[in-house]
Amino acid sequence: MDDKIFRALNQFTGKYRSVDIFMIMVSKKLRYVFVFLLVIMWLQDNFYKRITSLAGISAIITLLITSLIKLIYFKPRPFSKKRVNLLAPVPSKKDSTFPSKHTTIAFSVAISVLLYKRILGYILSVLAFLSGISRIWMGQHYPSDILGSALIGSIVAICVNFTSRIWEPFITRVIHTYNRFISLR
Repeated sequence: MDDKIFRALNQFTGKYRSVDIFMIMVSKKLRYVFVFLLVIMWLQDNFYKRITSLAGISAIITLLITSLIKLIYFKPRPFSKKRVNLLAPVPSKKDSTFPSKHTTIAFSVAISVLLYKRILGYILSVLAFLSGISRIWMGQHYPSDILGSALIGSIVAICVNFTSRIWEPFITRVIHTYNRFISLR
């Protein structure tokens, strides 16, 4: 099933130049949209700074979990086992296809925001989903990699939210320090 869905999407790669360019742009540049939106949120009031802090904590934990999984579990990328349509940049064949770092981090941030700001969170979730689809389109991940990565990022965001009391002293300190620094200027 995984291979069938992969082939259904990947068969169009290289046939529609405008879609290929769009997918490459999404895969390579979407992270900057996330960073930009988080910076804009940070520049708002303390409520938004708190959301941004929780999203940042979720992203860092997700990155650590993703790195740990890649150390102990290896799944070859689609192009290393079979002939697929690939778009540049092509990752190293030594890197595991699961989990997708792009997708896990995008979903951890999107779900962190969604828990507090629905509309913005839905927009970020759609962008995170699009990021995952772009990775399949480019021939770098299987659909199950994207689905599993979305699940990991989402679970981490929800866990960070449920344990927000643990993070609250750190977040409060960061926000307080930032606000004092800005008021001194």
